[in-house]
Amino acid sequence: MSIVKLGVNIDHVATIRQARGGKEPDPIAAAVLAELGGADGITVHLREDRRHIQPRDVEILRRTVKTRLNLEMAPTDDMVSVALKVLPDYVTLVPEKREELTTEGGLDVSLHRHLVRKQVDLLRQGGITVSLFLDPDIDQIKMAHRVGADYIEIHTGTYCEARTAEQRKSELAKIETAIKAGRKLGLGVNAGHGLNYNNIRPIVALGGIEEYNIGHSIISRAVLVGLERAVREMATLVRGG
Repeated sequence: MSIVKLGVNIDHVATIRQARGGKEPDPIAAAVLAELGGADGITVHLREDRRHIQPRDVEILRRTVKTRLNLEMAPTDDMVSVALKVLPDYVTLVPEKREELTTEGGLDVSLHRHLVRKQVDLLRQGGITVSLFLDPDIDQIKMAHRVGADYIEIHTGTYCEARTAEQRKSELAKIETAIKAGRKLGLGVNAGHGLNYNNIRPIVALGGIEEYNIGHSIISRAVLVGLERAVREMATLVRGG
């Protein structure tokens, strides 16, 4: 049985840095501590408006990350050019709106299938593994397979925001169906968005997820207990501890 992996998103370290426009805290140092704490990979979202992670951060992370570097980005020509220059271990294509606080939902691959197929082809030709960030929707997962993606990352935000036990049960069922559909099509299956130390256990219990990408809850806890400990505690949870 393979060990479930934890990817730690360090965007919010850069958010704090950018609030003052200085050099601290350094996302590179955060990546080092996250790996020491047991992270299996480092995730950063290079947004088109550059609100937190900067191109220089990505370039340095590519040289310093010892595990794997996952670059989240919009499926645009500009961002694909950045990825082909930096060559992260894998890219996760996500939807992006300038006014949003964080990614609000999955990529609509069906609507943008020609664009997404073009970008997936370019990235894979560059030797980069490609994941698509999707809502737990069967049609979108089938389209991800058709456009040549290697992985899907299931958007767990709706589950995390559910207010009642009935809503959570319904969203969990959708996620479980999505996991099975992705694996049946031969796609690797990851998950992320909104997961924290309290709501992750039911998702882990479903099985079938290769990697969880988690940022906000880990960085929030790290403010209180330190980054290494925060990562170590989450790594224990995703691995069924």
